[in-house]
Amino acid sequence: MAGRSRSPSCCSTGSEDGSDHFWTINEHPVDDISLEFFYKPHTITLLTISTLGLLYSALTRSDSVPEANVWSGFCCVVFFFLIISVLTFPNGPFTRPHPAVWRIVFGISLIYFLSLVFAIYQKYSDVKEVMYWLYPGLRDWKPDEKEYAVNCSQITTARLWSHMDIFAVGHFCGWAMKALLVRHYGICWTISVMWEVSEMAFAHLLPNFAECWWDAIVLDVLLCNGLGIWLGMYICRKLEMRNYRWESIKDIDSTTGKIRRALMQFTPASWTHIRWLDPNSTYMRVVAVSILVIMWQLVELNSFFLKHIFVVGPSHPLCIGRLILIAVISAPSIRQFYSYVTDTQCKRVGTQCWVFCAITFTEFIVCVKFGAQIFKQTQMLYVLYWLIFQMISSILCIYGCAILAKQGKRKEMDIVKLRRNIKKAKDQLQAGGGGGGDSARNWATNGGQSLRHQAPPPPSAAAKSPTKQNSSELKRRLQNGVTF
Repeated sequence: MAGRSRSPSCCSTGSEDGSDHFWTINEHPVDDISLEFFYKPHTITLLTISTLGLLYSALTRSDSVPEANVWSGFCCVVFFFLIISVLTFPNGPFTRPHPAVWRIVFGISLIYFLSLVFAIYQKYSDVKEVMYWLYPGLRDWKPDEKEYAVNCSQITTARLWSHMDIFAVGHFCGWAMKALLVRHYGICWTISVMWEVSEMAFAHLLPNFAECWWDAIVLDVLLCNGLGIWLGMYICRKLEMRNYRWESIKDIDSTTGKIRRALMQFTPASWTHIRWLDPNSTYMRVVAVSILVIMWQLVELNSFFLKHIFVVGPSHPLCIGRLILIAVISAPSIRQFYSYVTDTQCKRVGTQCWVFCAITFTEFIVCVKFGAQIFKQTQMLYVLYWLIFQMISSILCIYGCAILAKQGKRKEMDIVKLRRNIKKAKDQLQAGGGGGGDSARNWATNGGQSLRHQAPPPPSAAAKSPTKQNSSELKRRLQNGVTF
């Protein structure tokens, strides 16, 4: 991995020591500390309180119920594991509202990953028994999948409105959040369209993937996903234009100001302009971003296959909790992956990103093992076509975004060059007697069209000072003929 070629980006500082760049995304320091008490180590105090709490719980609770004993022991193990997470694990690229929060998030993601690894070596019936023990109501739950691909030729206002259910709201909110994380129109639209293709490829395994054409194209892609992407990118533009200057809460006199500053602690400390594909992008950058698109498809497929294999409803706490966990850990993971892809000085992927990828692949293994009966019905030709289409389409779409980025940068440079040359011509005109009036006049005669390709010709040695008539003519053409 160290020998791969990656293009520099705006986040590269040119340092030869890559450890500083990895440290920034894996253990970002707190720049401005308002209240030092919350950022000083309190390890002895934490050890004392947790040990006394453990002693009290062990001596006072009743241990007559075996199930309660197992549950209490499991909760206590998780509690101390999260304490160790706060003390030892990295906080990642974010520091708001507090680094300890992101260390706990990392600890929860690690617990989930280890639980998946443990589940791989169990039988399906044993995993279901554990789920029934945690949630006894799952024994009586039956799958109630809503059918969407019925009478697709009947399109009425009432039917369109009936499809605007909680899942449509989930589409909108989910894509708004994805746009906030990715911050690139081209990548978001590529993921959105590719997901509809994924639904068509696996509709023979998951019945709720089958949709009418107007449901997939109009309601999903254009309406819910499109509006969500627009809202997310609109919020990104607003956050980029903000001026991030944080005042210490100790320097605020009013109570209202202190409360407002405390609430603002839950907002980003800064907002970085994201450029996944800049004019210096290499083919490795295009491939890396394409991998992001394909990985996103796998994460979404895992969500639907897990709840279908283990018969868990979309409104169940297990399903909702997993979605919230994936959404939270994806924020630092995408930021770390972005730095790894765009910063040539960052030689390692972030720890949270590594765990996120491990969770995704482990969930896929769980689906393959425990969904063997479902995958026996797989039409391998469809899956093969889907995989080939995903790889080719993702690369082509991302490559197209890279070409557009290069053309936009070239056009921007042309405009800057045009303005510079026009300013130079005006300076020559104002100088009046320094020679070069004829050449400047001839250059302005073309309306500035040649400025995109070449600089103005050097003044002739035999050129004389422009007359008053020529000067007026040159002013008129500079005002009317040169536009940009």
